Amino acid sequence: LLACIFISLYYHFEDSTYTHCQVSNYLPSISSAISREPERYIWRSCIGLHSAPRYLAAVVYFNFYRQRFAARLPELLLSGLALVCSLAENTGLVLLSYVASTETYKVHKNGFITFIASSLLHMLITCRLWYVIRRNYVSQEEVTSYLWKLRLFLFNVSCFAAAAYFFRRHNKFCETGVYTLFAAFEYLVVFSNMAFHMTAFWDFGSTEVMVATPPEGKRY
Repeated sequence: LLACIFISLYYHFEDSTYTHCQVSNYLPSISSAISREPERYIWRSCIGLHSAPRYLAAVVYFNFYRQRFAARLPELLLSGLALVCSLAENTGLVLLSYVASTETYKVHKNGFITFIASSLLHMLITCRLWYVIRRNYVSQEEVTSYLWKLRLFLFNVSCFAAAAYFFRRHNKFCETGVYTLFAAFEYLVVFSNMAFHMTAFWDFGSTEVMVATPPEGKRY
């Protein structure tokens, strides 16, 4: 993401910061930063490489929750909803990445909405599940994981609210620099989302993932 932003600012400053208001802006939105060449290829390559592990991580978390909440129906239902939200979040991210705003805007917009909505709901559900885990199964890693998840969720929501406010204000009043503030908070939304997912380090820090082929005699 940072590479795409820097390239956009250096090579495509006027195009990437242009809006219908035609006022001065100094940062491109993420959609604008990943919509031109070579930025789009850098972004799509990175998203393509990490999307499969994220789908796998969603299933791993679901199995983890299913073991922890085997006798708790409300949390089991929330675990299933968290899985759906995680899959939708990743799918929305792939969609908005591979369909640029300069190609098919409506599809890109729907991908972005899917990503943001499912991301916020997923983080909310995850914080609730880890609140229950911390209350019933106390370990230092679990406490640390829960506290960081909660902080990052609250920070993410605050940045999203600020981004939405500045986006609306820009479209309504066309003030100089307001779209730049929207873009800055949009970056923070994405970075805090990344950091939220990185708390998996405390959840599965000692876990190994193995992809293996069964012996010939055990194939069915």
